[in-house]
Amino acid sequence: MTTILQINSAARSQGANSTTLANEAVAQLVARNAGAKVVVRDLLTDGVPHLDEAVIGAFFTPEEQRTDAQKAIIARSDALIAEIQAADYVVFGVPLYNFQVPTQLKSYFDWIARARVTFRYREDGSVEGLIQGKKVIVAFARGGNYKDTPADSQTPYLKSILGFLGMTDVTFIFAEGLARGPESAAAAFAGAREAIAAL
Repeated sequence: MTTILQINSAARSQGANSTTLANEAVAQLVARNAGAKVVVRDLLTDGVPHLDEAVIGAFFTPEEQRTDAQKAIIARSDALIAEIQAADYVVFGVPLYNFQVPTQLKSYFDWIARARVTFRYREDGSVEGLIQGKKVIVAFARGGNYKDTPADSQTPYLKSILGFLGMTDVTFIFAEGLARGPESAAAAFAGAREAIAAL
């Protein structure tokens, strides 16, 4: 059975454009993969805290030396990792907040990026990502127009972190200019939906 993991990162529970696009991308994948299982993780309501001393301590403490609190942290991280490892497709809904991804999405990556679990260093010093074999779709929703400009810091970051973890088959879908009036927004959604239809 095909498994699709949808990860919503908007700070709004209702009406987020990035979530709308992610929903539509998932619906397109389901239409093309009969019987697909869909798992939705909303980082607004079911995310993880920012990194702190306790989390870092748990990640870097040897398994046999972990306290019960550290074991609980590791168990939470392990569950997130198992969830994405089990997926064939991963669909991210990503708004633009102050020129970057939402902090809850950054925290998500911080909780799943673990040495010797989701990436490892080879003897020659190069990195091998261990979350492999996924098709990833990133649906961006932006008020302005940033694609292919120096102001787009989201796309390079996501290419880097996803690639670092082993996810290199990534399709980016852009809906830009959403805050520039109804005509601009309509054109942005039309372009994004055309890209979704081609998935």
